[in-house]
Amino acid sequence: MLTTHAKYHIGQVVRHRKHPFRGVVFDVDAIFSNTDEWYAAIPEDARPAKDQPFYHLLAETDNDYYVAYVSEQNLVQDATGEPVDHPDLQDLFGDFSVSDGAYSLQFQMN
Repeated sequence: MLTTHAKYHIGQVVRHRKHPFRGVVFDVDAIFSNTDEWYAAIPEDARPAKDQPFYHLLAETDNDYYVAYVSEQNLVQDATGEPVDHPDLQDLFGDFSVSDGAYSLQFQMN
C-alpha cells in the first residue's frame, strides 16, 4: 500500500522552485494523476517522479493568472507574506491570514 504525506496544504501559498510563479494550493493528488501527454511534454531531464504529491494551484505571474499542476519537489513555501491576487480565489477561499501565509476554505467539503 502506498502512503504519501503532502508537505503543503489546501489554502497555503507556495512558490515554484525554478519558474517565476506562486500560487495557492486548492487540491492535492497523492501521486501523479494528470495525462501521459502532459507528462511527456515536460523535457525528460526536468521530469519529476510520479510517485510524489502533485498540487493544483491557482497560480500567478507578474502578467498572468492560470491553474498550475506542480510536483512537490518543485515547490517551496512562499516567504513573502503577501496574498495572491488570482481572480478565482474568492470562489474557493476566504481571507488571507498573514500569520500563517494561507487562505481559509470558504466552502464545505463533502
